[in-house]
Amino acid sequence: MGFPIKPIDVVQDIDTETFRREYLKPRQPVVIKGYAKRWAAYEKWTFDYFKQVAGEQVVPLYDNSKVTASKKVNEPVAKLPFAQYLDLIAQQPSELRIFLFNIFKHIPSLVQDYQMPGLVSGFMDSFPMMFFGGAGSNVFLHYDIDMSHVFHTQFRGKKRALLFAPKYSKQLYHVPFSVHNIEDIDLAHPDLKKYPALKKAVGMEATLEHGDLLFMPAGWWHYMQYLEGGFALSLRALDSSLTRKLEGVYNLFVMRSIDNLLRALFGEKWMVYKHEWAYNRVTV
Repeated sequence: MGFPIKPIDVVQDIDTETFRREYLKPRQPVVIKGYAKRWAAYEKWTFDYFKQVAGEQVVPLYDNSKVTASKKVNEPVAKLPFAQYLDLIAQQPSELRIFLFNIFKHIPSLVQDYQMPGLVSGFMDSFPMMFFGGAGSNVFLHYDIDMSHVFHTQFRGKKRALLFAPKYSKQLYHVPFSVHNIEDIDLAHPDLKKYPALKKAVGMEATLEHGDLLFMPAGWWHYMQYLEGGFALSLRALDSSLTRKLEGVYNLFVMRSIDNLLRALFGEKWMVYKHEWAYNRVTV
């Protein structure tokens, strides 16, 4: 891989007090194996089921290409009927994926198939999101802009999760006015001669299988690789820290607006400047 990697802790079950003491308070990730077995969704949510209840819904699709001055993060490369897309990723590898899909707006009854984990308070009930991807698709390294805790549950396929603590942002070549790093960096095969600071960033990884829940603390960087076609549910909870709440508000309403304005004014020059700044500021 090229940079140090440690396994994410994996537990079979965990009580609230232990979770808060060992993972929430110190802000450390953990995988709870088979957590979703207690939900109706564990058996009910399949490709065929989603085709039945939402197959005609047209969905936006994204691939592994990087963001440019003319292509925004949330700009899809294609659109397909949901059923056609599900058939595609069930049958063959594909870079195409769906992210931040609020299927619950179209099928509200789906919220009855899972429960908010009782491990923390502050869940944002209005923002459950689903992610779908084919084998070979990946989600570029980033941290979530709203600075919330994420409880990410995998269904119907394996996925590799690679996480980095916020303290390694600089070594990951964090691009200013964004929540991602230099996208030319291939985390599956990093070029340590070109990006030597990566050697100082310690990653944590786990392979998620059907029913596994991954707790990602607020501000943690994450890179996801779909090893098989599958999907996941993300539930979000506000961080109790006022600092992180304010940082999330700043990111959403100030930082993103500044970046969009400068992108509109300067185009590719702004993109080049940001990447050069991220590269040059790192002291190895």
